[in-house]
Amino acid sequence: MVFGKLRHRPGFHNKVEKINLSGKFLVQRESTKNSVFGNVGGAVFPKMTTFERAIIGLMGLCTASLVVVAMSTPNEIVPKSPKAKFAINGIEIETASGTSVAIRSFKDMKSNGVKHLTVGSLSQTFSTLNYDLETVRDEGASVPRVYVVNMPQDLPHIRVPAERKRIFFKTVLPLVLKANDDILKDRKRLLRIKAVKAKAQRLPAADRLWLAALYERYNVKRDNLAEMVRRTDIIPPSLALAQAAEESGWGTSRFAMEGNALFGQWTFATKGALTPKKRDDGKTHRVRAFTSLMDAVQAYVFNLNTHRAYREFRKERQAMRRTGRPLTGMELTGTLTSYSERGNKYVRTIRSIINGNLLQNLDKARLSGKTVSIEGQPVI
Repeated sequence: MVFGKLRHRPGFHNKVEKINLSGKFLVQRESTKNSVFGNVGGAVFPKMTTFERAIIGLMGLCTASLVVVAMSTPNEIVPKSPKAKFAINGIEIETASGTSVAIRSFKDMKSNGVKHLTVGSLSQTFSTLNYDLETVRDEGASVPRVYVVNMPQDLPHIRVPAERKRIFFKTVLPLVLKANDDILKDRKRLLRIKAVKAKAQRLPAADRLWLAALYERYNVKRDNLAEMVRRTDIIPPSLALAQAAEESGWGTSRFAMEGNALFGQWTFATKGALTPKKRDDGKTHRVRAFTSLMDAVQAYVFNLNTHRAYREFRKERQAMRRTGRPLTGMELTGTLTSYSERGNKYVRTIRSIINGNLLQNLDKARLSGKTVSIEGQPVI
């Protein structure tokens, strides 16, 4: 395998907008207003109604009032929940309700006197959390909510392929499950709204505003609820893991190390991108860089769920839903011939990675309900 080899990816030359993810990460997603990516099918969105404008104005006024009250009435006592703390290699770990693990390394760590995240420290953290990939694969154990922001800088130096693969899968799997969980929440609300509309009942104002924002984000015409449901669905973990492994050289490519780029996403922007060292003459593309691995996963999921090149993928996924079949990466991979210029050869490669690493057993993996928080450096 030649790591870092570039191939064109439909839909990855778009503008970027940042949205907040539970206060922990800024997740980059493709802008729905880009003329190439966003305006799928030439959709034109009608202006919001007067009622909707009034609701938004009222919500803004209430928010401003609450901010003024909060600033004028400082809270002298900050309640804290009980926490159990212990340290591993200088990284303090604590159990804490409502938070999630976020481990990261920074480019300026040396100047701050902080070491980069290493395979050793990450492995010890996984061990402390009882995170064992074989147990998840064979026994269906839950996956801890540990979200690594950057790949360990010494990952390319791990000489044992099996160990390098294990670290890579354990790092990326929680990110994929988190992205899927967020989508499933939207899908659940969509299906509830669909049921209400089927009964010709009027939607509450909050649901109407939320739905309007979702239509715009996914670039779907207003009132096309069927298409909205088709696009708002998960990506099988086995498929995401296999594609990330293939496109990033198991997390060791320059683009993965320097820009958290896991899926070979192209851009023609000059900012937030890495220039390929072996770019063909006349080519102007760059590889998109992300502030975190979560950003890359979210962008990949959004691309499969919105770009016209992957309509067959979404149609097949919907057909599997209708017939009650589980969503599997092995089956859906066959619809992604447009993902690479290699076409069917690329599909065979992805299926080989899934088979060879027993990734199909991870399609039923789920995040644990228990959350933990890692404090100290290098973390968010």
